[in-house]
Amino acid sequence: MKINRFNRIAGLSFLTVLTGFVISSCEKDTDGSPQIGPGNPVATALSPDSASGGTVITLTGTGLGDIRSIMFDKQNVAAGFQPTLNTDNAIIFRVPTEVVGGTQNIVFTNSAGRTLTVPFKALAYPTVSDVSNYNFSAGTEITLTGNNLSDVSSVMLSDSVRGIADPVTIVSKDQKQLVVKMPSSKLSRATLAIVNSTGRIRTKQEFVNIDQSYQIFTDAYGDGFQDGSWGDAAAVSTKEFKSGKASIGKNFQKGNWHLIAFANWSSALAYSADYTYVTGWIKGGSADYSLYLTTDAGKGGFGDFNDKNKIDVKAGTWTYFKLKLSDIDFWVAGKKLSQVGFRIQGPNNQDETFYFDDIMLVK
Repeated sequence: MKINRFNRIAGLSFLTVLTGFVISSCEKDTDGSPQIGPGNPVATALSPDSASGGTVITLTGTGLGDIRSIMFDKQNVAAGFQPTLNTDNAIIFRVPTEVVGGTQNIVFTNSAGRTLTVPFKALAYPTVSDVSNYNFSAGTEITLTGNNLSDVSSVMLSDSVRGIADPVTIVSKDQKQLVVKMPSSKLSRATLAIVNSTGRIRTKQEFVNIDQSYQIFTDAYGDGFQDGSWGDAAAVSTKEFKSGKASIGKNFQKGNWHLIAFANWSSALAYSADYTYVTGWIKGGSADYSLYLTTDAGKGGFGDFNDKNKIDVKAGTWTYFKLKLSDIDFWVAGKKLSQVGFRIQGPNNQDETFYFDDIMLVK
């Protein structure tokens, strides 16, 4: 009797599972979207009706439950959306980050191919995330990488404090890249004011005018400067450079704690509070290293290792540095500057060669 009772229970359990399987298999598979047939889509409101990429937009109306695609018609940029959040009277979606700026239409299409067109203004301010160089002379071409650059109409080299603005020539442009030619300018450093169909922005990146700077080394030694390196002498290279046509290279011997020095014995520079930054480019060796900027006008003396003056240099690539003089040990008021150097602790494993370009003081 116990065995028969167990068999009946097992049989009933099997029938229950089987029935559930049959019922579930008969149900229509869905993606979670509202089960609404394609209607005649009509809009009553779009909120907001102008916005930038990433903004959440709500469209209200009727016949919206079966919308399958949303397209911004300026260069046909599709917007992603989640159908499970939509109803027959409302659709929620985001403006795509790739949206092209300006007045355009948003086209909504349902499964029957019926479309709804709603006017919209995409706010796509120009952005600049990277630049090919921070330093320039008259005629230098610089590549700006970012977004919303295809409709840029003007670029100005601008200093809002002094109210000076010099026009910059646009060489080429597309959505992600803008190439400009820099002008002759009296500005020592400035940002770029960029205007497109949405509006005007000022770059976070600041650009340094080589022609208005105190040049320690650019394509050649600055006036009065010469090599004063410890160990192997530095040598001008026309194969490696960040700007212009040349840089200067220095072999740092294994374990010797070498130093590259730019020495100006004939016309040392008198202290001036007008100088604000020391700047330049360094191309790294076979591994990441730290170099220490040192001068004979600082508190520590020439050849010291001061953590405030440390520059981390990535392997095999050009690293830009721009150090505010008030933040580092560079120049004591009243002292003259005649030596500027970069020292390394090591290298420990092998000789390493570094290249230096556009070493300058900037007001």
